Amino acid sequence: MFYHLGCGDGKGLAIALEEFGVRKAIGIDINRKKIEQSNSLLQEKNLDQGHVICKDVTDAIFDDATVILFWFTDVLIIEKMMEKFEKLKHGCKIITIWGPLLGCLPDKVDFPYIINQVPFKPAKDLKEQLLAIFGTNCVDFVNAWEFAERYTKAIGSPEAGNDRFLTILQSIVIWINAKNLGVACTDEIPPAIKNYMGILRNFFNIEVEHLLK
Repeated sequence: MFYHLGCGDGKGLAIALEEFGVRKAIGIDINRKKIEQSNSLLQEKNLDQGHVICKDVTDAIFDDATVILFWFTDVLIIEKMMEKFEKLKHGCKIITIWGPLLGCLPDKVDFPYIINQVPFKPAKDLKEQLLAIFGTNCVDFVNAWEFAERYTKAIGSPEAGNDRFLTILQSIVIWINAKNLGVACTDEIPPAIKNYMGILRNFFNIEVEHLLK
Protein backbone atom coordinates (compact mmCIF):
# COMPACT_ATOMS: atom_id res chain seq x y z
CA MET A 1 0.00 0.00 0.00
CA PHE A 2 1.57 3.27 -1.18
CA TYR A 3 0.78 6.61 0.44
CA HIS A 4 1.84 10.04 -0.79
CA LEU A 5 1.53 12.48 2.09
CA GLY A 6 1.13 15.93 0.59
CA CYS A 7 0.25 14.51 -2.82
CA GLY A 8 -0.26 17.86 -4.58
CA ASP A 9 -1.52 17.43 -8.14
CA GLY A 10 -1.30 13.65 -8.04
CA LYS A 11 1.67 13.13 -10.34
CA GLY A 12 3.46 11.12 -7.66
CA LEU A 13 0.48 8.77 -7.40
CA ALA A 14 0.37 8.31 -11.17
CA ILE A 15 4.09 7.52 -11.30
CA ALA A 16 3.77 5.00 -8.46
CA LEU A 17 0.92 3.22 -10.25
CA GLU A 18 2.22 3.39 -13.82
CA GLU A 19 5.97 3.06 -13.42
CA PHE A 20 6.38 1.12 -10.18
CA GLY A 21 3.27 -1.03 -10.42
CA VAL A 22 1.94 -0.48 -6.90
CA ARG A 23 -1.41 -2.20 -6.36
CA LYS A 24 -3.04 0.69 -4.57
CA ALA A 25 -1.99 4.31 -4.06
CA ILE A 26 -3.55 6.84 -1.71
CA GLY A 27 -2.76 10.53 -1.72
CA ILE A 28 -3.48 12.87 1.17
CA ASP A 29 -3.43 16.66 0.93
CA ILE A 30 -5.07 19.49 2.86
CA ASN A 31 -5.48 21.63 -0.28
CA ARG A 32 -8.89 20.94 -1.82
CA LYS A 33 -7.88 22.38 -5.19
CA LYS A 34 -4.89 20.02 -5.35
CA ILE A 35 -7.16 17.11 -4.47
CA GLU A 36 -9.43 18.04 -7.38
CA GLN A 37 -6.39 18.13 -9.68
CA SER A 38 -5.30 14.72 -8.41
CA ASN A 39 -8.74 13.25 -9.02
CA SER A 40 -8.80 14.67 -12.55
CA LEU A 41 -5.38 13.20 -13.33
CA LEU A 42 -6.28 9.75 -11.99
CA GLN A 43 -9.54 9.74 -13.96
CA GLU A 44 -7.82 10.96 -17.11
CA LYS A 45 -5.32 8.11 -16.89
CA ASN A 46 -7.96 5.55 -15.82
CA LEU A 47 -6.01 4.74 -12.69
CA ASP A 48 -8.78 3.15 -10.63
CA GLN A 49 -6.29 1.94 -8.01
CA GLY A 50 -5.55 5.55 -7.06
CA HIS A 51 -7.53 7.40 -4.40
CA VAL A 52 -7.15 10.81 -2.76
CA ILE A 53 -8.24 12.22 0.59
CA CYS A 54 -8.54 15.89 1.54
CA LYS A 55 -7.10 15.95 5.05
CA ASP A 56 -4.29 17.35 7.18
CA VAL A 57 -1.54 14.71 7.07
CA THR A 58 -0.97 15.07 10.82
CA ASP A 59 -4.56 13.86 11.39
CA ALA A 60 -4.48 11.14 8.75
CA ILE A 61 -4.49 7.39 9.41
CA PHE A 62 -2.21 5.22 7.28
CA ASP A 63 -1.51 2.19 9.47
CA ASP A 64 -1.67 -0.18 6.49
CA ALA A 65 1.14 1.62 4.61
CA THR A 66 4.07 -0.35 3.21
CA VAL A 67 5.67 2.61 1.39
CA ILE A 68 5.21 6.32 2.12
CA LEU A 69 6.46 9.32 0.16
CA PHE A 70 6.89 12.23 2.56
CA TRP A 71 8.46 15.56 1.60
CA PHE A 72 7.87 18.30 4.16
CA THR A 73 10.27 20.93 5.50
CA ASP A 74 8.15 22.26 8.38
CA VAL A 75 9.86 20.94 11.52
CA LEU A 76 6.63 20.98 13.55
CA ILE A 77 4.88 18.80 10.97
CA ILE A 78 7.88 16.47 10.74
CA GLU A 79 8.02 16.04 14.52
CA LYS A 80 4.32 15.16 14.67
CA MET A 81 4.67 12.72 11.80
CA MET A 82 7.69 11.01 13.36
CA GLU A 83 5.46 9.88 16.23
CA LYS A 84 3.13 8.26 13.68
CA PHE A 85 5.93 6.77 11.58
CA GLU A 86 7.58 5.07 14.55
CA LYS A 87 4.35 3.16 15.25
CA LEU A 88 4.04 1.74 11.73
CA LYS A 89 4.59 -1.96 11.10
CA HIS A 90 8.17 -3.17 10.73
CA GLY A 91 9.45 -3.01 7.18
CA CYS A 92 7.42 0.04 6.16
CA LYS A 93 9.59 2.35 4.06
CA ILE A 94 9.47 6.15 4.30
CA ILE A 95 10.86 7.91 1.23
CA THR A 96 12.04 11.49 1.71
CA ILE A 97 13.73 13.91 -0.66
CA TRP A 98 17.07 15.66 0.02
CA GLY A 99 17.37 14.71 3.70
CA PRO A 100 16.56 11.71 5.94
CA LEU A 101 14.01 11.72 8.73
CA LEU A 102 14.92 13.64 11.87
CA GLY A 103 17.55 11.84 13.91
CA CYS A 104 17.64 8.79 11.63
CA LEU A 105 20.27 7.09 9.50
CA PRO A 106 19.06 6.18 6.00
CA ASP A 107 18.66 2.52 5.04
CA LYS A 108 19.20 3.31 1.36
CA VAL A 109 20.18 6.39 -0.65
CA ASP A 110 19.53 7.10 -4.31
CA PHE A 111 20.01 10.83 -3.97
CA PRO A 112 17.93 12.93 -3.76
CA TYR A 113 15.65 10.07 -2.68
CA ILE A 114 16.37 8.72 0.78
CA ILE A 115 14.73 5.67 2.35
CA ASN A 116 14.24 5.07 6.06
CA GLN A 117 12.73 1.78 7.17
CA VAL A 118 10.78 1.00 10.34
CA PRO A 119 12.24 0.41 12.91
CA PHE A 120 14.46 3.42 12.35
CA LYS A 121 18.22 3.49 12.90
CA PRO A 122 19.16 6.36 15.21
CA ALA A 123 21.92 8.75 14.14
CA LYS A 124 24.40 10.13 16.65
CA ASP A 125 24.30 13.59 15.08
CA LEU A 126 23.85 15.57 11.84
CA LYS A 127 27.44 14.82 10.87
CA GLU A 128 26.79 11.09 10.85
CA GLN A 129 23.60 11.63 8.85
CA LEU A 130 25.35 13.74 6.22
CA LEU A 131 28.21 11.31 5.70
CA ALA A 132 25.74 8.42 5.46
CA ILE A 133 23.88 10.23 2.67
CA PHE A 134 27.03 11.02 0.70
CA GLY A 135 28.66 7.66 1.36
CA THR A 136 32.06 9.25 1.89
CA ASN A 137 34.42 10.30 4.69
CA CYS A 138 34.31 13.98 3.74
CA VAL A 139 32.59 16.33 1.29
CA ASP A 140 34.49 18.26 -1.38
CA PHE A 141 33.30 20.41 -4.28
CA VAL A 142 32.99 17.42 -6.62
CA ASN A 143 30.66 15.64 -4.16
CA ALA A 144 28.64 18.81 -3.62
CA TRP A 145 28.23 19.45 -7.35
CA GLU A 146 27.34 15.82 -8.16
CA PHE A 147 24.61 15.64 -5.54
CA ALA A 148 23.29 19.12 -6.36
CA GLU A 149 23.01 18.09 -10.00
CA ARG A 150 21.13 14.91 -9.09
CA TYR A 151 18.69 16.97 -7.01
CA THR A 152 18.16 19.51 -9.80
CA LYS A 153 17.49 16.81 -12.40
CA ALA A 154 15.10 14.98 -10.09
CA ILE A 155 12.88 17.94 -9.23
CA GLY A 156 13.26 20.05 -12.39
CA SER A 157 11.26 19.85 -15.59
CA PRO A 158 12.98 18.88 -18.88
CA GLU A 159 12.33 22.31 -20.36
CA ALA A 160 13.57 24.28 -17.34
CA GLY A 161 16.12 26.91 -18.30
CA ASN A 162 17.61 27.71 -14.91
CA ASP A 163 18.88 24.24 -13.96
CA ARG A 164 22.53 25.30 -13.83
CA PHE A 165 21.77 28.26 -11.58
CA LEU A 166 19.85 25.99 -9.19
CA THR A 167 22.71 23.47 -9.25
CA ILE A 168 25.20 26.21 -8.34
CA LEU A 169 23.04 27.32 -5.41
CA GLN A 170 22.54 23.79 -4.15
CA SER A 171 26.22 22.86 -4.46
CA ILE A 172 27.18 25.91 -2.39
CA VAL A 173 24.57 25.06 0.25
CA ILE A 174 25.74 21.44 0.43
CA TRP A 175 29.39 22.43 0.83
CA ILE A 176 28.63 25.13 3.43
CA ASN A 177 26.55 22.66 5.48
CA ALA A 178 29.40 20.15 5.30
CA LYS A 179 31.92 22.80 6.36
CA ASN A 180 29.78 23.92 9.29
CA LEU A 181 29.41 20.31 10.44
CA GLY A 182 33.16 19.73 10.20
CA VAL A 183 33.01 17.17 7.39
CA ALA A 184 34.34 19.25 4.48
CA CYS A 185 37.53 17.77 3.02
CA THR A 186 39.46 21.03 3.51
CA ASP A 187 39.28 24.01 5.83
CA GLU A 188 39.78 26.38 2.91
CA ILE A 189 36.95 27.31 0.58
CA PRO A 190 37.49 25.41 -2.71
CA PRO A 191 38.28 27.76 -5.65
CA ALA A 192 35.11 26.74 -7.52
CA ILE A 193 32.90 27.45 -4.50
CA LYS A 194 34.67 30.78 -3.98
CA ASN A 195 34.10 31.71 -7.63
CA TYR A 196 30.41 30.82 -7.49
CA MET A 197 30.01 32.82 -4.28
CA GLY A 198 31.48 35.80 -6.13
CA ILE A 199 29.12 35.33 -9.07
CA LEU A 200 26.09 35.21 -6.79
CA ARG A 201 27.24 38.30 -4.91
CA ASN A 202 28.31 40.44 -7.89
CA PHE A 203 25.67 39.52 -10.47
CA PHE A 204 22.64 38.47 -8.43
CA ASN A 205 23.16 40.37 -5.16
CA ILE A 206 22.94 37.09 -3.23
CA GLU A 207 25.22 36.86 -0.19
CA VAL A 208 26.04 33.40 1.16
CA GLU A 209 29.35 33.93 2.98
CA HIS A 210 27.52 34.78 6.20
CA LEU A 211 26.21 31.19 6.32
CA LEU A 212 29.71 29.95 7.09
CA LYS A 213 30.31 29.49 10.80
